[in-house]
Amino acid sequence: MPASGTVRATVPTGTPQFSRPAKAGLLRGPNAAVGSGQGTQAPGEGFALTIAQRECSKLTFEHDHDRHDVVVGVGLVAAKRASLVGRGPQLSDVHAAMDLFGLRAADVVGHRLTAPFSGLGHSYVAQRRFVDDVDSSKLLDSPSVDDAH
Repeated sequence: MPASGTVRATVPTGTPQFSRPAKAGLLRGPNAAVGSGQGTQAPGEGFALTIAQRECSKLTFEHDHDRHDVVVGVGLVAAKRASLVGRGPQLSDVHAAMDLFGLRAADVVGHRLTAPFSGLGHSYVAQRRFVDDVDSSKLLDSPSVDDAH
């Protein structure tokens, strides 16, 4: 009989150690970090940027180079709104963020409306400061067309 056909001994697996600490990445504390620059987490927050990009492409900008900063700002605020209620971002969150800054009501988005978003596309510190400055109560109280459906 060839060596490949012989029965080999098996190696038994050890008993799991119940006192072993869980993986560090899986530990979940009962209290999330709060404060300036900490943010709020929600599932799929990156999707807010996709929706914001799609919705901002429908706007007419006086200076097209302002579009990127506005898309980033709207996406961040929409993600914040979604995270406040503990869900992923939706179209209604993006519309609420756009309405908060008067973007959907404008025929042409000019410098007066894009000024708060200036430089957001290239500075993480500016992004955190911008999102922290948006009042959470205004986001939750802002009605949107999609919220009624």
